[in-house]
Amino acid sequence: MFKPLAGLRVLDFTKVLAGPLCTQYLGDMGAEIIKVEPAEIGDETRRWPPFREGQGAVFLSVNRNKQSLAVDLKTAEGREIVHRLVPTVDIVVESYGTGVTDRLGIDYATLKALKPDLIYCSISGFGRTGPRANSLGYDVILQAFSGVMSLTGEKGGGPIRSPISPIDQTTGLHAFSGILAALLQRGATGKGTQLEVSLFETAVGFLGYNLQSFWEKGVQPEKCGSGHESLCPYQAFEASDAPLMIGIANDNLWRRFCRAVGREELIEDPRFRTNPDRVAHFAETVATVQAIVETRPRDEWTALLTGLGVPCAPINSLQEMLHDPHTIARGIVLDYQHPTLGPMKGIAHPIVFDGAPRTVETAPPLHGEHTRQILAKAGYSEASIDGMISNAVVVG
Repeated sequence: MFKPLAGLRVLDFTKVLAGPLCTQYLGDMGAEIIKVEPAEIGDETRRWPPFREGQGAVFLSVNRNKQSLAVDLKTAEGREIVHRLVPTVDIVVESYGTGVTDRLGIDYATLKALKPDLIYCSISGFGRTGPRANSLGYDVILQAFSGVMSLTGEKGGGPIRSPISPIDQTTGLHAFSGILAALLQRGATGKGTQLEVSLFETAVGFLGYNLQSFWEKGVQPEKCGSGHESLCPYQAFEASDAPLMIGIANDNLWRRFCRAVGREELIEDPRFRTNPDRVAHFAETVATVQAIVETRPRDEWTALLTGLGVPCAPINSLQEMLHDPHTIARGIVLDYQHPTLGPMKGIAHPIVFDGAPRTVETAPPLHGEHTRQILAKAGYSEASIDGMISNAVVVG
């Protein structure tokens, strides 16, 4: 198995989605992940429904290949545990509110003094500087604040939240790639680093080409539903029985489409000849294509158009996507056994190395499942561990 990060150790102080996804991917690549959770309730997503025997689905989705250490960092003994662990780790990832790490004694300056070549990644809502540095940021808040939500939805419609939490998840990917870059730098120079990612900058980063268009036109773009302001036809259409997506991204594809549907005269129609022409006659183009598409069933269109190299797809439900032969063939869905919850499924890290199948090494941990093991490895006696459990310093 391709495990390039084997031998590296990570202290993971993150919760919810962005940080846990980052550290899950580090774990998938072989790093040992110690998930440091609050002693009382742990990662809050453990309590987000729906549940599998009391374990939240969101938590289960982003916490495989980790160990759980449940510790109260508001106590001196809890902080001492972390300080004892830091010299043995390579990477720290945290997602606390601005200023919290200083109060808990796990800020970069404190931990760097214990481990000079430490790589320290900070994840926040709005960044650690600026007027909003102390504001809490969740995915939907940044969809709204960044302007992303002003673009989503149908023309004339109200605000629409993207339900896949793209800002959270992509912030996790930025953290992951930044950590890999920091590891390369440390390998070359022997020096650690502090890196920072935020949901705010991820959201603004998403808007790169939208903002370029805004600067050119000087007006707020209209919402365009499933469509695209710069391409046409490039949106959902209703077949005779179900919707499908058609993506005509250039003039060659438009010519293929026209020939496929037996409407060659549209190729040289001055309203539709080029993509700028079709965008300028957006409503007419969409109406013309809709009149064609509604004459046949969805699957007939997808078979015909795909076979001729015209991008199109059914608008699948989750169940349809999971049962599609392509999904099954790619191995992106993982089956594994959880020691207490039984057979489980998850989504693999979406990278394939040398064609090797992807697997789950360890199931998402129970709260404090590895506390005793981690503390014993750190040199704590069984009696001292029992005492800390009795005093609610740790859970295990």
